[in-house]
Amino acid sequence: MKFNILKLTPAVIAALCMVTMCSCDNDDKIGPQPEPEPEAEQGTDVRMLTTNTTRSQDLTETWLNFSDRDNMSPSCIYLMPTEQYQTMDGFGVAITGATCYNLLKMTPELRTKFLKETFDPTNGYGFSYCRIAIGCSDFSQSEYTCCDTQGIENFALTSEENNYVIPILKEILAINPSLRIMGTPWTPPRWMKVSDITNKTAYNSWTGGHLNPDYYQDYAQYFVKWIKAFATQGINIYSITPQNEPLNSGNSASCLMYWDEERDFVKTALGPAFAANGITTKIYAFDHNYNYDNMASQQQYPLNIYNDADAAQYFAGAAYHDYGGTNDELTVIHNAAPGKDLVFSETSIGTWNDGQNLSTRLLADMENVALGTVNQWCKGVIVWNLMLDENRGPNRDGGCQTCYGAVDINADYTTMTRNSHYYIIAHMGAVVKQDAVRIGTKGYTASGLTYSAFQNADGSYALVMANNSSEERTVTVDDGSHHFTATIPANSVVSLGWS
Repeated sequence: MKFNILKLTPAVIAALCMVTMCSCDNDDKIGPQPEPEPEAEQGTDVRMLTTNTTRSQDLTETWLNFSDRDNMSPSCIYLMPTEQYQTMDGFGVAITGATCYNLLKMTPELRTKFLKETFDPTNGYGFSYCRIAIGCSDFSQSEYTCCDTQGIENFALTSEENNYVIPILKEILAINPSLRIMGTPWTPPRWMKVSDITNKTAYNSWTGGHLNPDYYQDYAQYFVKWIKAFATQGINIYSITPQNEPLNSGNSASCLMYWDEERDFVKTALGPAFAANGITTKIYAFDHNYNYDNMASQQQYPLNIYNDADAAQYFAGAAYHDYGGTNDELTVIHNAAPGKDLVFSETSIGTWNDGQNLSTRLLADMENVALGTVNQWCKGVIVWNLMLDENRGPNRDGGCQTCYGAVDINADYTTMTRNSHYYIIAHMGAVVKQDAVRIGTKGYTASGLTYSAFQNADGSYALVMANNSSEERTVTVDDGSHHFTATIPANSVVSLGWS
């Protein structure tokens, strides 16, 4: 029997339409559809560390399982291992004289426990890069250099290195032998300083002044001797900068070194001295703020140096601080000099930015310092003091007396409080290992969600995420071979690592 729709009555047609409409209401999707995001499954495949701004989760470790279901997730982050960016040198802290003083006030047992937790690359948080002063900083026990008596033949390490910095570095290296160390001077010896490089009037002050060009060769030997002195203690120096904050003359120990002065010092003295002595320590330019302290003549300081090929050959790249300007400058410098490294070498928390309050600092520091610099080509991230006491010291007059440490320790030298800088480095170092490569991602994004992905040298993966939102985010992560679901709590930082 033939079915002829033309013979259907209007009532029948209307009834058929109602059936069709009801069918659409019940199943208004055509073809295969993404399944709802599953709940994160507890398991053994993916390590997850979580810290939130209330500390109810405090580097809390949980484990997730890979999924055996087809990945139909509508909120999936896809890792792209073939899209490669910079190779990571590591994440860490400054080991200042004050840090070492406080650590050595602890009992050996408590100190060892803390250092293992912090630096152990397998069973701890894997801090792997540190910065130390060449001579004093504003967090030393005194103002000094390693050659305060005129004549480079008088160079010698001091009690601060021998009794504080070197013993602590040896303890850390015993825990993490791959630790990389950056050295930075706050000032040359005073007998090498002048008020200006034209008249060369002697400038016998810890604060300000310039390096006398007549002493470029002696100062280059100062660096050589310092690096060799540490090497005899079994401590290799991975990188140096010629001057901390070369545009800041106001620190308790400081020296102005404009870009043309740094260029000439490294081109004519420091670079050749390293080469002559077989020293492979990397030299990083600048080591100061994104905005060049608003000095018109110093804008894009590293690029001015790189324009001189004879000087550029000695510089591995440039280092930056964040006390002025924004980290967008990193991408500007990278795009202009893609063959040169970038390192983020200093940032502080203190009374001025509510530095002990995770609710104001954790996500801001994760977004701007850790992920913000790495996503703009930095190979390493180093924050300021690892440990200060409850009085924000010891510190020097004229230096920062309002800074907090990544960790603050009470007067009993047993009770410690971890601040935002400890957490951001721990969240990176725990899953992103030395020589990891930052890789591309595509897929899910959301307001307040910042992340970066890496492939470690052993082939394992890492994903670090900051959720600066009052809503939790449930995401699926897919590396092409495995996928899993993770729930990122509101106002939290999460690190994920898996093989």
